[in-house]
Amino acid sequence: MISLAGRDILHAWGKFVFTGIGLGLLIGVTLSMAGIYRGLVEDATMLLDNSRADLWVVQQDTLGPYAESSTIPDDAYRSILAMEGVTGAANVTYLTMQVRHDGGDVRAMVVGVVPGGPGEPGQPTFLTAGRHITRGHYEAVADVKTGFGLGQEIRIRRNVYTVVGLTRRAVSSGGDPMVFIPLKDAQEAQFLKDNDAIVRSRRRTAENPAFNRPVPGLLDAVIASQSTNSNVNAVLVRLAPGRAPGDVAADIRRWTRLEAYTRPQMEEILVQKLVATSARQIGMFLVILSVVSAAIVAFIIYTLTLGKIREIAVLKLIGTRNRTIAAMILQQALGLGLIGFVVGKIAATLWAPIFPKYVLLLPGDAARGFAAVMVICALASVMAIRAALKVDPAEAIGG
Repeated sequence: MISLAGRDILHAWGKFVFTGIGLGLLIGVTLSMAGIYRGLVEDATMLLDNSRADLWVVQQDTLGPYAESSTIPDDAYRSILAMEGVTGAANVTYLTMQVRHDGGDVRAMVVGVVPGGPGEPGQPTFLTAGRHITRGHYEAVADVKTGFGLGQEIRIRRNVYTVVGLTRRAVSSGGDPMVFIPLKDAQEAQFLKDNDAIVRSRRRTAENPAFNRPVPGLLDAVIASQSTNSNVNAVLVRLAPGRAPGDVAADIRRWTRLEAYTRPQMEEILVQKLVATSARQIGMFLVILSVVSAAIVAFIIYTLTLGKIREIAVLKLIGTRNRTIAAMILQQALGLGLIGFVVGKIAATLWAPIFPKYVLLLPGDAARGFAAVMVICALASVMAIRAALKVDPAEAIGG
């Protein structure tokens, strides 16, 4: 049996293929937008995965180190570590800044962690090359997204660090790659003042009557205390298997006068508060883009059908049944949708790694996108079929 749809496509295959490619690029943009939305949420949860903590202990009446500023004493972890059910507790600091290297800079989240192996809370989950931080100063582990290489020297504030390890998918909630440095260095970098500010601060302290007393060593002790930082942003807590995080968090709030969040609570803070506005904006743009794409797909199919009015009129004159003509239009519409989706999926997969932020393309989104494209093409073909079957063969050929 001769396929009218196949013959018609072969008759003008170039136009059909290029139309499918153009449609595919549009579908690829829509799939990419869905991937950007997924990636935004994934970055927020990946931040929690990389910390490998069961509880986050932060300053009282704050939302934690990611959504709000949090400052707690760096010796608070000792009290937490002594509590029942706690197997590990480590201080951590977070600072988003420009990390300088080779005459340029990279925006990154600098994370201060306790030196040690992969078992320490806050340390990178796994390394793609090199080793973890083992020394107390001047070593760094960087995410590969920063572009740093093993052995490369980078500058953070006044100090120079050597990259001893590389990790992957260690990013902040905003998608910035992480650079891990020893905790003491991070504490110094977070509250470091410039030389002029230090001189002015020392002068004001020396002129303060409360410190300008005939007590040996008083002024020097005060100045020394102002030059050091004994605060961190949070304490990452690991619990023993079987321990209920909510119960331990309640004990921490009661005895330490600090705030403690469980993993579900931190996910809610990150997704519902920190990235909610950006996620909603991208989600709204995705809805608008999907509606526009559907309208363009319907218009393309309708226009292609109207461009074959004379051919359809000839088919009707030679006795071709309406059902055969409708099947031809439907097959062409579905074929165009299939080509467009394949091109769009390939395009989205190829250009996703080029995006500055993470693009997460899920198979489920692709399956739903394919179903949506096929449904839209089928509905558009119905409108085109109605228009084609209303054509008067004599008027179409005569015109």
